[in-house]
Amino acid sequence: MSLDAGYFADLYKNNDDPWAFRSRWYERRKRQLLMASLPRQYYARVFEPACANGELSAALAERCAELWCQDIDPTAVLLARKRLRNATHVRVDQGHLPGDWPCGRFDLIVLSEIGYYLDPTQWLQVIEQSLASLDDSGGLLACHWLHPIAGCPQTGHQVHTLLARHLPLYPVYRHEEADFLLEYWACRPSVVDLEETCA
Repeated sequence: MSLDAGYFADLYKNNDDPWAFRSRWYERRKRQLLMASLPRQYYARVFEPACANGELSAALAERCAELWCQDIDPTAVLLARKRLRNATHVRVDQGHLPGDWPCGRFDLIVLSEIGYYLDPTQWLQVIEQSLASLDDSGGLLACHWLHPIAGCPQTGHQVHTLLARHLPLYPVYRHEEADFLLEYWACRPSVVDLEETCA
């Protein structure tokens, strides 16, 4: 069983940055590594569930034409909307995976710090939905904390084991440290456009 909405409501009750995304060097560095791991300079349409207060979303918004963010918690959604208020190409909705999957296809899906909040059955459904939503040149990026989290039905290692086992995609990038694991899979074996230039 996944953690319910009350778990996240408690986190945001007295704190608009419960994971210290803005202030901790660990989080800033991880975000920079995540962005640097994206093999393409620019994406057409990106989906980021579990966007929290929108810190990673703000970085993703600079690398895409359209970004669809989602979070289970209404406070997080309001914070993300405020953080991204000047980005007219970004949409932030309240929703909970796997039930509230958005329509359309994406060339990047970012599953960051979300998998261990879902039980294995729900996580497998998210994997299936991701595969069905990726376009032919799409990629999936996953990043998760590796230490146990009280009350979570899975660990980060279990989350990535299921991804590796059930994603019929090409592994492009893997970066593992003591604290987190970051991986990128793609629908095609070569994903870096050598002709792509900076704007």
